[in-house]
Amino acid sequence: MCIGPGFLRSPRTIGNENPMATTSDLRKGMLIRYNGAIHRVVEYQHIAPGNWCAMVRMKLKNFDSGKTIEDRVRAGSEIDVITTQTRDAQYLYDDGTSYHFMHNENFDQIALPKEDFEDTMSWMKENDMIVLLTEDGGKVLSVEIPNFVTLKVVDAPVMLRGDTSGKVMKKVTIETGAEIQVPDFVKEGDIIRIDTRSGEYVERA
Repeated sequence: MCIGPGFLRSPRTIGNENPMATTSDLRKGMLIRYNGAIHRVVEYQHIAPGNWCAMVRMKLKNFDSGKTIEDRVRAGSEIDVITTQTRDAQYLYDDGTSYHFMHNENFDQIALPKEDFEDTMSWMKENDMIVLLTEDGGKVLSVEIPNFVTLKVVDAPVMLRGDTSGKVMKKVTIETGAEIQVPDFVKEGDIIRIDTRSGEYVERA
């Protein structure tokens, strides 16, 4: 008989109802429902500490908040794996409260709340292609966009003292309406490359 600390969960489901897998099926990047919320598996490690019960140490990132947690569960515990699929879509327009998209395959249109996806969509122009990540049932979990985009600067203040070293930064507005910090030498009309993961200027295109 194995023994273990009291906080370890028993080998039952650690997700939601109808578990689809166990801890032996864990993989980095997998989405699971844990404590009622969707998390991405960042790291996991199987541990067999002497005569204690074998366990699995998990590092999980909340899909919505981005908060990272760590927890341990007994080996063999059931996990609720989120089955996902991707669908190519075209960004149509922003009506002020929602972003509207059209699926490429069947041309169905879908509207998503602006407040939930504004951080991502601030780098996208109308007619740009994106990927919708959905779970079973069709609920959209995220909008996936390219890691890098090139956009036009539509408003850039002129600094009084020119500095072409790139060390002096200023805030400019790009064609999507988003604002970004760029080197002082960037001017209105320039096309710049942006890392959408960090929202940072990369270079002039």
